[in-house]
Amino acid sequence: MTNKQTTLAFIDRINAHDVAGLAELMSDDHTFIDAHGNQISGKEKMIAGWRGYFGMFPDYYLEVTEVFEDAGKLGLFGFAGGSYQNKESESWRLPAAWKAEVNEGRVTLWQVFADTKIPFEIIERNT
Repeated sequence: MTNKQTTLAFIDRINAHDVAGLAELMSDDHTFIDAHGNQISGKEKMIAGWRGYFGMFPDYYLEVTEVFEDAGKLGLFGFAGGSYQNKESESWRLPAAWKAEVNEGRVTLWQVFADTKIPFEIIERNT
């Protein structure tokens, strides 16, 4: 697969909530950086992270509308959305961007850029 194909497969696994499939596409030293700059390193930690996030937002999805690639690094733009525990009244959809780095067919970096105020307010209201 090309780097772009690997990244789009990663997004497909996110949209399918396929944690095992995500793990297959992550490098062992995979790094995740959230919209606030918090960093998680290591595939095993991210497997747990994805399970937890899908538990809160079981219909979480990404809509990618544009992809730019340069030397193994990709910039992706579009929207992210979901609803807190499938509650229609607690749904959200917001503009988002992602940076992905791929090496030897594995995603080594997944970084999110988005205003997370709405999802955080929803979590706060429901916990």
